[in-house]
Amino acid sequence: MLTSTTLLLALVAQVLAHPAQNRCAGGGGVKGGKAIYILSNEKDNAVVAMPIDKDGKLGQGVSTATGGEGANAVDGNGQPAGPDALFSQSALTVTGMNLFAVNPGSNTLTMFAIDPTDPTRLTMIGKPTTIPGEFPVTVAASNKNEVACVGTSGAKAGISCASFSDKGLGEMDALRVFDLGQTTPPKGPTNTVSQVFFSRDQKTLFSTVKGDPSTKKEGFIASFPVSAAKVDSNLTKATPEGTAVLFGATTIPGSKDLFVTDASFGAVVLGLDQKNQTFSTVKGKGEIQGQKATCWAAFSPATRTVFVTDVAINRLVEMSTEDAKVLNTAELTNGDPGLIDLQAAGKFVYALSPGNDTTPAAVTVVDTMTRQQVQHMQMDAKLAGKSSMGMALLK
Repeated sequence: MLTSTTLLLALVAQVLAHPAQNRCAGGGGVKGGKAIYILSNEKDNAVVAMPIDKDGKLGQGVSTATGGEGANAVDGNGQPAGPDALFSQSALTVTGMNLFAVNPGSNTLTMFAIDPTDPTRLTMIGKPTTIPGEFPVTVAASNKNEVACVGTSGAKAGISCASFSDKGLGEMDALRVFDLGQTTPPKGPTNTVSQVFFSRDQKTLFSTVKGDPSTKKEGFIASFPVSAAKVDSNLTKATPEGTAVLFGATTIPGSKDLFVTDASFGAVVLGLDQKNQTFSTVKGKGEIQGQKATCWAAFSPATRTVFVTDVAINRLVEMSTEDAKVLNTAELTNGDPGLIDLQAAGKFVYALSPGNDTTPAAVTVVDTMTRQQVQHMQMDAKLAGKSSMGMALLK
């Protein structure tokens, strides 16, 4: 009896030490991914596809040309930026069995079909479509509405959209202008477009735009209604209190809230202000100690939390979807200088490090349940280097 009681108490203690909010589903019942995709963003732009095995680990990358050109934004000294060459999240995206990738150097968007029997095999549909803005850095696509939208950060900054079908992309509509006063290529990372993305119900298109604290220019989150498979030209924008450099975002399953990083301190959870119908209500603010530039975010279905990355620190930080509280940190010791775009599938997180002049680009695979690295896949320089950006996932 004493042994049984001891075991019971130990079991209770274990449950209390691992609350369901952090570790529900155990990861076992959550569907894994089939492949990830990364933009090389070189002069001859290409998409690097990497298959995901049943154990969550990555296979060797396969490169497919986009038919367009990559390019780098410039830093405060006027030099080509990198790592974080585009100052953005979602330089490419997957919806259904299609992939969309931006070409910053040629102001175009490329659409691919993904082979259902081999997700690394991509077939370009039609030709790259010309974008009315300059220097595209981020793309979102809605399978429900059959529309793809691109955010541009250059001298002609804003958002433009096009319909798509199995025959390819239609013509881009007029630019929804953001008055950033930028150049082409844009000078950043501040005062640039960060990301475009659709709400979970695909009835709203969002865009995060960075402010510039040095000039007291406010950043904002813009929203555009979507109806009859068209994105409205009228925008509603808000600057949530206490934010400055809004960057990567993710929607939250089962909620209308948004989780958005801010490179100046960490991240916020934003709720809808019913009065003015903007996402200006800060429901939680998480400051990350020692952070340099927390910019990218991905929701993990296994933990129901968000993981964020910092281009200057080689670690993953796990945060709450309720109040952006820091929950855990996974410090990595694989030699990467920092991490940018990431995706989560099953119980794994896949995070890109573009590397630098001395360290090759790599993808780190981390088990979200143990917060331990399970793979560090370095990429051949012919596939991707320090200009590489973006990560899309095929589930």
